[in-house]
Amino acid sequence: MPISFFKTQALQTGDWVAQTIFRSSGTTGSTTSQHLVRDVAFYERNARRGFEEAYGALSEYTTLALLPAYLERKDSSLVYMADYFIRQSADPQSGFFLNNYDDLAAVLRQYAAENKPTLLLGVSFALWDMAERYQLGFEELIVMETGGMKGRRKELTRSELHAILAPAFRQKHIHSEYGMTELLSQAYSQGEGLFRPAPTMRVFTRDITDPLTLQKDGRTGVINIIDLANLDTISFIATDDLGRRYADGSFEVLGRLDAADVRGCNLLTLDG
Repeated sequence: MPISFFKTQALQTGDWVAQTIFRSSGTTGSTTSQHLVRDVAFYERNARRGFEEAYGALSEYTTLALLPAYLERKDSSLVYMADYFIRQSADPQSGFFLNNYDDLAAVLRQYAAENKPTLLLGVSFALWDMAERYQLGFEELIVMETGGMKGRRKELTRSELHAILAPAFRQKHIHSEYGMTELLSQAYSQGEGLFRPAPTMRVFTRDITDPLTLQKDGRTGVINIIDLANLDTISFIATDDLGRRYADGSFEVLGRLDAADVRGCNLLTLDG
């Protein structure tokens, strides 16, 4: 099903009342996507499982969320997920940071001295702002970018962005999260932009000119997603993202179709 249906239809399987509705960001006057969520506890369990499959127990991390463009909205799935991750942390300093970069830098300096496992989850433009102001980082820090520039900065390829962030945060690799309003599962990259999907998620690519033909592994196509966590809405989604899928199930996100709407969840410039 085309992902655009989330903009025009209230999608659900069966008769139930949504506990919450996730909505996408968008430019003024644009139509945004909405995803009805039947059971938020199920969403939380699935998000936790996906993260912990890749990184281990959430309780072991201090979680710092730098999501200014998203935090200003109350219906963002990313903010909901980050808030849940923060609540799972045993560290009372876990939390959100809006535009208070100095406060965030102070926390990072403290944990650099302690070399404490820390997850810094940030929207791309805010991490770039941090990279221009500070030089800080440590071995146990995971810097994870998500989201695009939201019109705040020049659009970059993922590799260009990571080339800016890595030295500033003293990291060998910058991590990435791939998620969107229309999905209840996430995929994570631990470096080089190569994503591995959660256990409930599988990714394929379709031919750019023939949407009914699947693309061969390793060749660029448009991303199709099976998300079994969407059991109460729709699990089979044809996105507008360009990418490559590999034989082991991992995938890259390279950009977007020219005719696709600008969305907040991906870098918009074609990479490679």
